[in-house]
Amino acid sequence: MSENTPKRTDVNELGEFGLIEHLTKGYKTVQKSTLTGVGDDGAILDHDGLLTVVSTDLLVEGIHFDLMYVPLKHLGYKSVIVNLSDICAMNAIPKQITMSIALSNRFSVEAMEEFYKGVYAACNEYGVDLVGGDTTSSTKGLIISVTALGVVDAEHVSYRYGAKKGDIICVTGDLGAAYLGLQILEREKQLYVDNPDIKPDLEEQDYLIRRQLKPEARTDIINELRKADLIPTSMIDVSDGLASDLKHILTQSKVGANLEEVHIPIRQEAELMAIKFKLDPVTTALSGGEDYELLFTIDPKDFEKIKFMADVKIIGEITDEKDGYNLISSQGNIHPVTAQGWKHLQ
Repeated sequence: MSENTPKRTDVNELGEFGLIEHLTKGYKTVQKSTLTGVGDDGAILDHDGLLTVVSTDLLVEGIHFDLMYVPLKHLGYKSVIVNLSDICAMNAIPKQITMSIALSNRFSVEAMEEFYKGVYAACNEYGVDLVGGDTTSSTKGLIISVTALGVVDAEHVSYRYGAKKGDIICVTGDLGAAYLGLQILEREKQLYVDNPDIKPDLEEQDYLIRRQLKPEARTDIINELRKADLIPTSMIDVSDGLASDLKHILTQSKVGANLEEVHIPIRQEAELMAIKFKLDPVTTALSGGEDYELLFTIDPKDFEKIKFMADVKIIGEITDEKDGYNLISSQGNIHPVTAQGWKHLQ
């Protein structure tokens, strides 16, 4: 075997429990609330009477990710982040995760080590503990299931159904960049399939690519809301696209909304790339998805608390349900919004 040939250990050499032990040996929990983590039938968590928030996501190869352009380490990181973002969407602080994977025999121990490097990097970045999970075989590809747990006291929890007429609509960060990063990666994949000798050209779009491959959870915003003593009347994370995710709030709160086109945050790189792909930048921001920003509403009395908050944009207002769901264009025209985000089952 060449010295440059990476070592490859068949996962069957270790077996299910041997693989779990191999991947988790040396991992130390940091949360005082983690009484028992990996190694028993269940984790034991003590949150001193706080509400425990639980969220689970399933990621399936070929549906949610493509290993032709998604590095395993990035996939491990992102698998954690998409779940922590759901915890943030409840105005809660993430504390623990469980990680379950089903893998086919084309994945080696070394491949799974790379995946778990990303998992542990996310855990370290956000101060959460990996406390358990499961590993099994798959007839084809890789399947990932992550459950995240967080805490929030009863008076701070935010749901989707709390928005009311007159509330201010806010969103963090910028929108559409992750979708455009995906379009670049998909374009280069197709070019490679047609000509394997071609050199990928990501056009130095580091920000767009990073937003797709390595998103972040907005725990910083949750902490800022705490400091400002501000409790959103409703909240959701932007995973399926602004248009679709705001629609969830409107439906459950039984209200309408007016979005202001000029206030929808779109980074310049995203705007220029959308135009290059012959896409409307605003439509991309509304329907792209995978931004993992926080979309929330606040009572008008809290306007002074939010207007100078870093990385939070005011993008519209909650209206009466009978007034519908509309986008107000830069020219002042009113357009009904059609949610065209990610459809989970088609």
